[in-house]
Amino acid sequence: VMNVITIEDYKSTYWPKLDSAIDQLLTQSPGDYIPISYEQIYSCVYKCVCQQHSEQMYSDLIKKITNHLERVSKELQASPPDLYIERFNLALGQYMGALQSIVPLFIYMNKFYIETKLNRDLKDDLIKLFTEHVAEKHIYNLMPLLLEAQSTPFQITPSTMANIVKGLYTLRPEWVQMAPALFSKFIPNILPPAVESELQEYAAQDQKLQRELIQNGFTR
Repeated sequence: VMNVITIEDYKSTYWPKLDSAIDQLLTQSPGDYIPISYEQIYSCVYKCVCQQHSEQMYSDLIKKITNHLERVSKELQASPPDLYIERFNLALGQYMGALQSIVPLFIYMNKFYIETKLNRDLKDDLIKLFTEHVAEKHIYNLMPLLLEAQSTPFQITPSTMANIVKGLYTLRPEWVQMAPALFSKFIPNILPPAVESELQEYAAQDQKLQRELIQNGFTR
């Protein structure tokens, strides 16, 4: 028989364990090994769910992660433009990496509370938090910098550009409309198929390009 976990027990013993594990997961660098016992955390979550503390635990988790993301957003705001793209990429990568550990640890809460009572999914909820507290606040600063970087060779690595563009598309597909040509370089089939009236224009552009190449000494 499982010992009864009162709300006081939860607050004084169980949540602090979860809290410090989440902290470590949110702030680790990619490839770091963190000395937390997954088994211990997993069983901690399981016991709290069995003892009807899911609602409290979910609320604590959301609050914890929201506070973390608000700090991340403030740090990004203070970044100079030349480091902004790299730092955004780092923040996005670090958070998505952390979710790969956090979501499985809370699998019982997801299954027996979020999916059944709220008809939602923990991973979706946590990705949405990043969208609301970080990406939405920075998209209008980030986009012009990405477009500028795209037209300046070697300003940022292709992999950084690819990570950010794919990441933004995952967070909010309609952001494609801000820079369709940029997104189409990394995400297949997002530009509308060519309309017949545009085909002549494409053909004209193509001929112009060929003329320029010939003028510059390229032969057919």
